[in-house]
Amino acid sequence: MKQPGTRHKARRRAVDILFEAEAKQVSPAQLVAERRELVRSDESVGAIHDYTARVIEGLADDQEQIDSVISSHLREWTLPRLPAVDRAILRLATWELFNSVDVDTVVIVDEAVELAKELSTDDSPAFVNGVLAKIADLAPQVRAAAAAESPATGNPVNRPPSQ
Repeated sequence: MKQPGTRHKARRRAVDILFEAEAKQVSPAQLVAERRELVRSDESVGAIHDYTARVIEGLADDQEQIDSVISSHLREWTLPRLPAVDRAILRLATWELFNSVDVDTVVIVDEAVELAKELSTDDSPAFVNGVLAKIADLAPQVRAAAAAESPATGNPVNRPPSQ
């Protein structure tokens, strides 16, 4: 069996943090900050990988939009009815599909399916794959729109900044 890579471990940790934050009803970004502080005095906590923090912080900024996209691609389900771990996996993968331009969409979907196999129900891998396959079709447009934004101002290149 292939050993999981560093980014796979970072994704798994992100899913764990998203799951824990939802169970505790706290911000996942807050949990990352607490863990990063705690690891200074207690190494058993384990350092938070930079990719894990990047994903969690990105999700914190975009969760409403991410949840809306996921919800619009569910059939006969609502986001709150999904198992919490499936919600976490879908949120992570959807954020990556839209924001991680250095990772191919196929890899993101495959990683999410692997996480579902490891962490969720027997039906979850196929479900996660089906939902993400539809969302992945949007990824090129979302990535292109993000690339059109000016990195310095966050404003679209062809639109003047708001007053």
